[in-house]
Amino acid sequence: MITRLTSAAAAWTSLVPVLAVVLLAMTWGRDLPGALVALVTLVLAGAVLAAVHHAEVVAHRVGEPFGSLVLAVAVTIIEVALIVTLMADGGDKSATLARDTVFAAVMITCNGIVGLSLLVASLRHGTAVFNPEGTGAALATVATLATLSLVLPTFTTSRPGPEFSDVQLTFAAVSSLILYGLFVTTQTVRHRDYFLPVTRQGEVITADDHAGVPTSRTALISLSLLGLALIGVVGLAKGVSPTIESAVESAGLHHAVVGVIIALLVLLPETIAALRSARRDRVQTSLNLALGSAMASIGLTIPAVALASFWLSGPLVLGLGSTYTVLLALTIVVSSLTVVPGRATPLQGGVHLVLFAAYLELAINP
Repeated sequence: MITRLTSAAAAWTSLVPVLAVVLLAMTWGRDLPGALVALVTLVLAGAVLAAVHHAEVVAHRVGEPFGSLVLAVAVTIIEVALIVTLMADGGDKSATLARDTVFAAVMITCNGIVGLSLLVASLRHGTAVFNPEGTGAALATVATLATLSLVLPTFTTSRPGPEFSDVQLTFAAVSSLILYGLFVTTQTVRHRDYFLPVTRQGEVITADDHAGVPTSRTALISLSLLGLALIGVVGLAKGVSPTIESAVESAGLHHAVVGVIIALLVLLPETIAALRSARRDRVQTSLNLALGSAMASIGLTIPAVALASFWLSGPLVLGLGSTYTVLLALTIVVSSLTVVPGRATPLQGGVHLVLFAAYLELAINP
């Protein structure tokens, strides 16, 4: 029975990425009727779940913390592609799309995913235990990237409005890449043990406790199918984006909600993977996924949109307003207090989730 279920799971996770790419080829550049939008959305959801499965196979093969890095970079590729393609089609009305999507990703990861992971782990195992050295380093990098890229443009004076000048944008893009590169080196080479799960006695866990390590052939097949799934997610999400924007406008919601929806969509694989790790008492892996995604979202998206801004028409607004700046500052302070002890109770998870709920409420009702 178990063998049949495993075979069925392998079959659908292999079929859906191919189906997503075929459907993408059939619908690319066309106006989609309502029934077809529903089908595309269904396949899109399946492609996201398939991407999670194949990313976890690859992650299991390469081990932690490389596995978290694989999924974080994969998800960020989706985000960058979606932002650039929507900016290319949107003109002036998409000037704030990069800012809205990146900030949404930061709030979703640092409050939504972190809060859910801490809550699930602490309710299931008493307390959520993680390594404060590695998590603190990741949080410091996220805070620096977010401030340089999303807060400073509001206060610079070289251009009117919350925009960087070309020189400032170039500096922010290069700095983002350098910081992200330094963090990846620290995470995977020099201080890899800081980012591995720990026991309740503080001992580093170097071995995995579930199924055997996949073979190289299996991992390569999953890597290929992961690529197909990501292509399908990017393309199909772009196809349904006009429907999303029309629905947002019809509901009378702020245009920033589009960025929130995009970020929620592309971070769904991270959320599922983080919650699975939290249930297994591997909270450090959950935090690696959450903070790694926030970091990749800024560190890779800002350079990408900086390059794209040279050939895209219209302004590139990156600076946050006062309300979101306060919310970001509160998130950084609360996250710092959460990280310092190296363990968390349901209270810390609840605090982060309340901050996330406040963000969603302000996005819908500014």
